[in-house]
Amino acid sequence: MKRAIVLILDGVGIGELPDAAQYHDQGSNTLVNLARVCGGLDLPVLERLGLGNISAIRGVKKAPNPLACFGKMAEKSPGKDSTSGHWELFGIILEKPFPTYPHGFPDEIVTEFESRIGYKILGNIPASGTEIIQRLGEEHMRKKAPIVYTSADSVFQIACHIDIFSLDELYTFCTIAREMLQGKHGVARVIARPFAGEVNNFYRTKDRRDYSLQPPEPTLLDRTKEQGLAVIVIGKVDDLFGGRGYTKSYHSVSDTECGDFVLRVMDDVDEGLIVANFVQFDMDWGHRNDVNGFKNGLVEIDEIIGTIVEKVDEGDFLFITADHGNDPTTPSTDHSREYVPVLAYTTKKMSRDLGVRRSFADLGKTIARYFNIEGMKNGEDFFDACVS
Repeated sequence: MKRAIVLILDGVGIGELPDAAQYHDQGSNTLVNLARVCGGLDLPVLERLGLGNISAIRGVKKAPNPLACFGKMAEKSPGKDSTSGHWELFGIILEKPFPTYPHGFPDEIVTEFESRIGYKILGNIPASGTEIIQRLGEEHMRKKAPIVYTSADSVFQIACHIDIFSLDELYTFCTIAREMLQGKHGVARVIARPFAGEVNNFYRTKDRRDYSLQPPEPTLLDRTKEQGLAVIVIGKVDDLFGGRGYTKSYHSVSDTECGDFVLRVMDDVDEGLIVANFVQFDMDWGHRNDVNGFKNGLVEIDEIIGTIVEKVDEGDFLFITADHGNDPTTPSTDHSREYVPVLAYTTKKMSRDLGVRRSFADLGKTIARYFNIEGMKNGEDFFDACVS
């Protein structure tokens, strides 16, 4: 029996990529900067696995005999979006970036969207999601006008108070926007951003949903499912792959709940692919420049990973990585163009330096070889380094 378990720590980058300046991300280094600002990180499990062997992270020592193979991966696709990052991890390298809208969406998009949903909108600017609901929330409730905004990422975000529009209404608005936003305006994600509370005390709820573009070609998830293997996705992975390529989904935006789902699935599934995204690093702490929240989240995930490692069986392959950076110590509240760490653990406890991988797709290629899956054209596997 073979199981591959992939834990994606959303936004946990490990140093700026050579082209970071093109994205205004010079100096971004999520893990290293965070550790420096916090006076050090206490991550004993990740330390033993070899995280400190990838880069000098204050408080995370370099392990003399790491339990895992260790390295970092560069994103080959343009951009720094969760969708492109996840797609590349599982085999798709984009040739051009998803469109972004630093000055808001053009009139033809806004006019068509308003016509199709039957309401005028507010906003249509790049903004922080927590700030824009405070700024426009009262007007939104008074005028019954959905708030539309974007960011440096390729996203069309719709915020609605749950007392003004039900979740079903908000999700319908998002479905309409997703149908519209194709071709040259094919943003990576349409995102439902429900919020609650009162004026001067609005807060976002946990009912966010992402409506991603469909991957343009089969991913490793699709290929694994075609082989008749279980493909279990946890977190927001179902959304990021457009509802495709898996046999079962456990949707959640809580890191602790996602950890519980991983452990439950490991008890129930003997063979197949398990992919979990831990989104709070990005959603709750990176985008809000919440240094303490990010630090505490890492401490929490370290303990969760320790429990998962204890359940790894002979023949299992456990990977820990990320999809982009989101440095909470820089002025920007957007994703950052960074390398991502990669740790590959088996019960053989092989310790090899995987170096700097040229593409996130190396991870997908390695899992494809592990499952004897053909047809993954991108990436160079590091399977042999981890098993022999």
